[in-house]
Parts: sequence; structure tokens; C-alpha cells
Amino acid sequence: MPPSNPTPLLLRFRRRPPSARNPKPWKTPLLSLVFVVNAAAAGYRLTEGWDWGDCYWMVLIILSTLGWSDGTTQTLSAAGRFVTTFALVGGLVVVQVTIQSLLGLSESGYFRRMRENSFRRFLMTMENHVILCGYGRIGREIAQQLTSEGVPLLVIEMDQVQKEAAEDRGITVLQSDATLDETLLEAGILRCRSLVAALPSNAANLYVVLSARGIAPKCRLIARCDSDEAERKLLQAGANQVVSPYVAGGRTMAATALRPLAVRFMDLLSSSECEVEEFQLSEDGSLLGDLDGRSLAELELGRRSGAMVLAIRTPAPKVSNPYSYRGTTYHQEEARLIANPGGEIRLAPGQMLVVMGSQEQLRSFTSILGRALVGIETMQD
Repeated sequence: MPPSNPTPLLLRFRRRPPSARNPKPWKTPLLSLVFVVNAAAAGYRLTEGWDWGDCYWMVLIILSTLGWSDGTTQTLSAAGRFVTTFALVGGLVVVQVTIQSLLGLSESGYFRRMRENSFRRFLMTMENHVILCGYGRIGREIAQQLTSEGVPLLVIEMDQVQKEAAEDRGITVLQSDATLDETLLEAGILRCRSLVAALPSNAANLYVVLSARGIAPKCRLIARCDSDEAERKLLQAGANQVVSPYVAGGRTMAATALRPLAVRFMDLLSSSECEVEEFQLSEDGSLLGDLDGRSLAELELGRRSGAMVLAIRTPAPKVSNPYSYRGTTYHQEEARLIANPGGEIRLAPGQMLVVMGSQEQLRSFTSILGRALVGIETMQD
């Protein structure tokens, strides 16, 4: 009598996909080949009493179809002939099956998928790295600067030529569309130090910023633009900083014409061991502890850490009359910057300290401030 509900029975005998049936299809033919080689070598060892080197040499020349009449071994006994027959028959079958299996796996893309899975596992281990979207002319300069400073870097690039150019310089490249959420997640945006959108299109950079800000609200985003309108849109989309190559290049050229020594100093600074970092203090005065209200002279930050405080930016209170623009409410704020602060300047909640020093000195400076810090950012040259 047939079952009343045949569906479960059909599902029970439904064939599983090949990957589910055998996740390692190369394992069986290789193990079979290893078994034949070792079994034949052990057979020669037991029947002829040869050392293991001669045994494996005999198996090698048999399985490779070279023949064994080279005079290196003695005349075989009856048992040795049986072992030779086993090696010949088993070798012909197993070697052929192994070669066909490996060729079939290569044609089906199995090894390519293995490399891709290995690369994805490597990406999951990356943290505190910089994600660079685009490896064009600007992307190459950014990558060169970051790699020279030893910063972990991951490039997202679609173009095959650009991908190969980056890989030739030893840079890890994810060949995918940077505007997709799954690409950014695969690149480790939740664990990265910052993301740089350096694609040649303003629209593409805007998509990257929108996607990145939606996935990682606290990630630092730097975007490239080539117009004032694109800059406004990128800032509205959530970019922390927008850089125009034309504006930056013009400012550098003007600064070189007016203040060549200052520009040269910044170039020397970028190639030295010194770094300039921004230390953001918490707005919660309780987190500052003993630091709140104490002067730089009292704290002796320079003597204790070796780092130099170049400037302090103090936040200004918001005005009571905000204004609206295109449905968004803004508050007029003007931060006060104190350059080359003296010892009488006192620390307060919400301040940002611009500090210069070596990595070791900056780490010492960080430990002194302790839990009063809410963020540390390396300033861009």
C-alpha cells in the first residue's frame, strides 16, 4: 500500500549536491595512490628484504612505466613478482583515476574556489587596516604612502589591469564592486582603520560613502571629489573629509610659492619617524578625572611622554538660534584653536590636542591621558 504522504519519502532519497556528498573530492584518489605506493613498497620489503630506498625506487619506476630492468635490483622471487603485478595493475588504475579526477576538478573550477575561500579567510583576519577603493593615479599615490609607513592596506578594484599592477607591488587586492554592501563587509569595514574612496567617478564615491556609512557609522571615511557640488553631497552622505586633488594641488603650489620652508618641513616630517596625531578628549568631565582643569605645566606631558603639544582646539558652545537649510537644522559653531599653547593652558572636556612625536612617544602620551580619550586620529599631510 503506498504511503499517504510520499513527499517526505522522496525528500529522504533525494540526491545531495556533489559538494555536500564529498566536500574533498581529491581526497579519495590521492589516498588510493598513497595506499598503492606504500603497500607495494612494504611488499618488496617483506618479500625481497630490500631497504626502503630500493623499495620505493622500484615502485617509482613501475608506476612511471619506465620499467625496472636497469640492473639496480636483484632477480625477483615469486612473491616479488606478485608484488610487481599488484603494483602494475593497481598503479595503472589508480594513477589514471587520480589524474582524471584532478583534471576534472581543475576544469570545474574547484581549485579556483579553494583559492577564493582561502583569500576570504585571510580577509577575515585583517583588522585596523585601510580600505582603498580604486587604484587609479590617485589611488597609487595613496597606496605608496600607506605601504611605505607599514600600514595594512586592502585595495578594492574591478579593473584587471589595475588589480595586477597593485599585486605586482605586493598589495592585497579584492576584485569586486566597491559600491556594494557585501563587498565592503567582505573587506572588513567593521574592523578597518579608515576607508578611502578614490574612484574616478563622483557618483561612485558617493555610493561608497553611503554604503559604508550605513554599515559602519563610526568608520572614518575620506572621499575624493572634483567639484564643490560633489564635495557638499559627499559630506552630507557622511564623509568625514573630502579631498579635491585640484584644490589640494593648488594649495600646495601656493604654499610652496609663499612658504617654501614650511612645505619642505612637512615633507621632511612625512618621511621621518615623527607623526602628528589628534587626541580627542571626552566631553564627560568625570572621565578626565585628575586631568580636568590642570594646566600643561602641572601635567608635564612633554617631559613624561617626550611628545610635543602643537595646538589645542577648544569647542565653542552652540548658539541658541539654529538655522535650517533644505530641511536640516544646523548650529553655528566656531572652534577656538590655540597654536603653540603655553604651560598655563588648562585641559577641559571636549578639547582636541594636536601632538607630534614618534610612535613610542605617542603611545606614552596615550597612556597618560588614559580613559579621558575618546578617539585618536593621524593627521593627513
